[in-house]
Amino acid sequence: MIARLLFYPLTAAVLTAGVCQPTLIGGDPHLQDIKLPEGFTIEAYAEKVDGARQMCFGTRGTLFVSTRDKNVYALSDDDLDGKPETQHLIAQGLVMPNGVAFRNGSLYVAEVHRILRYDSIEHKLAAPPTPVVVFDRFPTEKHHGWKYIAIGPDDRLYVPVGAPCNECLREDSIYATVTSMKLDGTDLRIEANGVRNSVGFDWDPRTGQFWFTENGRDMMGNDMPNCELNTLTTRGEHFGFPFCHQGDTLDPEFGVGKNCADYTAPVLKLGPHVAPLGMKFYRGRMFPEKYRNAIFIAEHGSWNRTTPIGYRVKVALPDGAGGWTQEVFADGWLSGNTATGRPVDVLELEDGSLLVSDDAADMIYRISYTKP
Repeated sequence: MIARLLFYPLTAAVLTAGVCQPTLIGGDPHLQDIKLPEGFTIEAYAEKVDGARQMCFGTRGTLFVSTRDKNVYALSDDDLDGKPETQHLIAQGLVMPNGVAFRNGSLYVAEVHRILRYDSIEHKLAAPPTPVVVFDRFPTEKHHGWKYIAIGPDDRLYVPVGAPCNECLREDSIYATVTSMKLDGTDLRIEANGVRNSVGFDWDPRTGQFWFTENGRDMMGNDMPNCELNTLTTRGEHFGFPFCHQGDTLDPEFGVGKNCADYTAPVLKLGPHVAPLGMKFYRGRMFPEKYRNAIFIAEHGSWNRTTPIGYRVKVALPDGAGGWTQEVFADGWLSGNTATGRPVDVLELEDGSLLVSDDAADMIYRISYTKP
């Protein structure tokens, strides 16, 4: 089966530059080819989850899974064997419902232009309720319009609004931001500015500080700019887009007369065009001590590069001196110009193992650790 894969359209100029789009062989992930550190194993947790993107758990153990198509799913482990057996269609016909979050018995779903809420959803999986419209005033542009959402330690719903372009500057200040609102949809405010497109974030369990991934712009060459891992220290901080990229490189058009020192630099440069999406701090006890409070990052993979890169899971590690290092944690979905999957999101299970969603292979994997 050839999996659905969404790429941005290429211009003739880009095609002549040798941009390479990997051949996707979805539905055949070749898990024996996935390389992990010693002691780790990967297995299929759920299959045929069409276009699986963001994941969240309900209080009764239901795994909710979004897509960038039209549907939202719920997976339930009916026989309590540690893997879901039943797939429920929670919503259909939506506009790119990429984001899901759960709180107080309700599932929040983010479309391009609005936030919906499905109340008491775990008691109504077979017959989902009509959703409540929580907020419906986001822009309608689909370019970078899909939204990753999460509820923070301040009990607010965080929602990014991507730039509706590769590189542009719009008068409306809502674009290229991360916003937040109360759970009833009131008190919308901007938390971070100058964020081209974030499709993953989490809060440091030690400090409560907000961290997020950011996809860098395209069409500046194979190796420029890097995608980013960022952290917010002050509400309203500006992270550079569209003026400065990767913390140290002015944009050839919008950077004229600007200074990168005026914007917040990334904590880590993750690599050019790797497309970092979902990320989570590791809070569990199953993995070795080195991964405690580390950040696992799903890299969806490049399209705007002669030699493909990404298609893997990376981990950012605190270095013990206030800084961070990074290394590849799981790869093998990409072999030359052939890819068997594209990781999208990561989510920790109660036992400390890690789920990884894959929207190209329509899979959710489980990565666990056994001491060698």
